[in-house]
Amino acid sequence: MRKTFFLILLSTFLFSSMEIMLKLAGSSFNPIQLNFLRFLIGGLFLLPFAIHAINKNQLTIDRAAIGSFALTGLICVLISMTLFQLAVMYGKASIAAVVFSSNPVFALLFSYLILHETLSRPNLISVIISVIGLVIIMNPLHLTNPLGMVLALLSAVTFGLYSIASRKVSQTNHFNGITITSFTFIFGSLELALLMGLSHIPVIAELLHQNPITANFAMIPYFAGINAQTIAMILYLGIGVTGIGFATYFIAMERSDVATASLVFFIKPVLAPIMALIILHEAILLNTWIGIAVIVVGSVVSFVGQRAVTTENTMVHEDYLETVEHEGTQADQLVAAEVATAKKALQRKEQALQATHQMPAAKQSED
Repeated sequence: MRKTFFLILLSTFLFSSMEIMLKLAGSSFNPIQLNFLRFLIGGLFLLPFAIHAINKNQLTIDRAAIGSFALTGLICVLISMTLFQLAVMYGKASIAAVVFSSNPVFALLFSYLILHETLSRPNLISVIISVIGLVIIMNPLHLTNPLGMVLALLSAVTFGLYSIASRKVSQTNHFNGITITSFTFIFGSLELALLMGLSHIPVIAELLHQNPITANFAMIPYFAGINAQTIAMILYLGIGVTGIGFATYFIAMERSDVATASLVFFIKPVLAPIMALIILHEAILLNTWIGIAVIVVGSVVSFVGQRAVTTENTMVHEDYLETVEHEGTQADQLVAAEVATAKKALQRKEQALQATHQMPAAKQSED
């Protein structure tokens, strides 16, 4: 249990530092390029562990699995994480961190809509409370930076969709979390690389350059800017935050359960803004603190509800096993009784046959 909580704390720290490192690296790299580099490095870092898991479980990657990885890569890397990178670039890292941490709430909604899983009362309450917290943080009556908040919200929604898509892939192909994450990152990076290649087409590049908002999407470099001063930052984002961060999160989930591992996203809304305040000197407004508190309350409600469901399912499973064991014992006793009865009946028959054979012999001796 101590190892599990250590993994949760490590992944929480790495995830909480993600927005800060992305903000710092944004001054040296194109935001799309940075997204491409960190997920390519993270996916390759996890690849040996993924191959080991595939060989250990005697699984194969067929066309269906490749299609699944291409889909999860599209949703996670190309869409969700690109939106998140832009949210950090155009807004505050602290706000992006808090809004993105609400992604488990959207995962619950997608699990209800797509997988038709039951949305329990605690989860429904958690969704409502978290939405209220998001509204308080966004402060729609006094929006100062709507673009960054909207991008962060879209990133959280699509990452919630990715969570459900990856769960579906796991159920269908029986891959573990690290395997799905590794191939999702690699396929997503390749898809992003193709999109980056389109930005080098002269006609498209010229159109993108005409608007200041889309100028960052023109002539996106692949490896430019990597030097002795920036290599440590890139490796930390790729191996540390993206590779080790996701790996420890999924290992913690496999060692415990989803509810326990989700503590990462419950602690991050509090830790990330504090780190942003200390390192980036980003001011945290009162409404942001209130919204953080509300989201944490909603997350706690979801956590407690999930733990209760897990405990109830465990109890039901144990009761079922006890019932099966009891019925098995009764069946064994019944069979043993029937066998004993059959043996006694057989002994009586044998005794009767012996008595029958002995009677003629006795008559002959008398004669």
